Amino acid sequence: MSDRKTTPKAGTGAGTAPRAAAPEVSARAAALPREALEIAAGYAFTGPALHLGALLWEGGCLPDAQIRVPLPVLNRHGLVAGATGTGKTKTLQLIAEQLSAQGVPVFLADVKGDLSGVAAPGQPGDKTGARAAEVQQRWAAKGCPAEFYALGGIGHGIPVRATITSFGPVLLSKVLRLNPTQEQSLGLIFHYADTKGLELVDLKDLRAVVAFLTSDEGKGELKGIGGLSTATAGVILRSLTAFEAQGMADFFGEPEFDTGELLRTEADGRGVVSVLELAAVQDRPQLFSTFLMWLLADLFHDLPEVGDADRPKLVFFFDEAHLLFDDASEAFLDAITQTVRLIRSKGVGVFFVTQTPKDVPADVLGQLGNRIQHALRAFTPDDQKALKATVKTFPNSAYDLEELLTGLGTGEAVVTVLSEKGAPTPVAATRLRAPESLMGPLDAAELERAVTSSALYGRYAQAVDRESAYERLRAARGGKGPDEVRGGKGPDEIRGGKGPDEIREAVAGAGEPRARQQKEQPSVVEQVVGSGMFKSLARSVGTQIGREITRSVFGTARRRR
Repeated sequence: MSDRKTTPKAGTGAGTAPRAAAPEVSARAAALPREALEIAAGYAFTGPALHLGALLWEGGCLPDAQIRVPLPVLNRHGLVAGATGTGKTKTLQLIAEQLSAQGVPVFLADVKGDLSGVAAPGQPGDKTGARAAEVQQRWAAKGCPAEFYALGGIGHGIPVRATITSFGPVLLSKVLRLNPTQEQSLGLIFHYADTKGLELVDLKDLRAVVAFLTSDEGKGELKGIGGLSTATAGVILRSLTAFEAQGMADFFGEPEFDTGELLRTEADGRGVVSVLELAAVQDRPQLFSTFLMWLLADLFHDLPEVGDADRPKLVFFFDEAHLLFDDASEAFLDAITQTVRLIRSKGVGVFFVTQTPKDVPADVLGQLGNRIQHALRAFTPDDQKALKATVKTFPNSAYDLEELLTGLGTGEAVVTVLSEKGAPTPVAATRLRAPESLMGPLDAAELERAVTSSALYGRYAQAVDRESAYERLRAARGGKGPDEVRGGKGPDEIRGGKGPDEIREAVAGAGEPRARQQKEQPSVVEQVVGSGMFKSLARSVGTQIGREITRSVFGTARRRR
């Protein structure tokens, strides 16, 4: 390693890094250079902590100066950043192993498909042995208890699905790339389905409701609360059709995944590492990034407030985080910021994983107290601009960070975390430890055995298509099938030749007197909340009319368990 990588800035040192009392550092570390000793003292925590590696200073690795992060502050969120090939994935693996060993469940988004090895013992070798010796690591091959998931069952893993109702209009608008006006209209559609007890389980349910609300018999239902234009409904229907044509229908349906599964621990106290394989859907970045946000939003609903705990309930690693923020509306970004800010008090730590801090909006970045920054490249003017912006996000440092960040090797990073008292630690160039689990994917056959032998496989593997909004509206239309509402058919096609009164009669309930349907015309509010058609539908499943599903800041529905 070149000396220039970890050379301190001229004229800096004692005056730039927070001082700590020498007794907090081990006796052997007391022989370190003064500036390095001050940095090491900032990481000499007394409580449980994760070991990241050893301090780099003036071109050398100082194994007596250990860089650690306190376990209780990992719910204060964090950022793992760096250019491709700098070791971010191995850093996630290293942290996940230690969290699991200390009883903390972990969620890993595996975009490249090479994190499944966390379940198997690592393979000793010369490089691993050399790294362990450099950083004073007692390396021992060991795997972690793990569960493997795949979005909609596409890939190797237990299928993870969400219902349309649970996913909500805000996240779905993001996936469908709707503009703000169209997003508001979609929210109105969800509100209507909620109040009428119409469950939106999959895409065909949503298409059916949109088609009904633009038909002659349905278009008056929303008139009193804004209405739904035919043009906007057409855009939504076309977006849904294109979305399904790309193979997205598998992600929505039942059985819906219970995010409480991510909080499990083994009988021996180790936290379960949940690995969501995304390699098979990495060409659909809007989808998987938004699905990850749904997982967080669902956890946010269900978890109670815990305040400051001695360890997190879950640490969630959000890979390719920039995809979540690309082309996001202001309302969407506000919702992300609010969720990240508030979920901390529920014991969940979120680490965003991306290339540079500038990929994360400032309001979200301000919530991230723990930082692990791998090397950056500065080959172009844009790269150089990003480098300067990254340097500005760090506290004052004894290093020349612009020079340091372009010279770090693979498996090296600049670290600053929150101390046990909540204050930022000194910036520390760090040579990171080697993961003790397998640094690569599991064999395909071994992965398949792990998936099918899981107790969760039988619960989620088989998709279920029960009666929901589509089936009830289909019955009201006289048995018209799904192809007849796909793509935004016209009102006459939707009705199947029946008039509005005939459809209302068909669903009003057998034996219900005609006179009751011809009573005094209800007010607009009564039309929205209590149309005869949907009273009948709601009664058929025992749903109370007018009960709206509780929704979060993202519009995601609180699941009734």
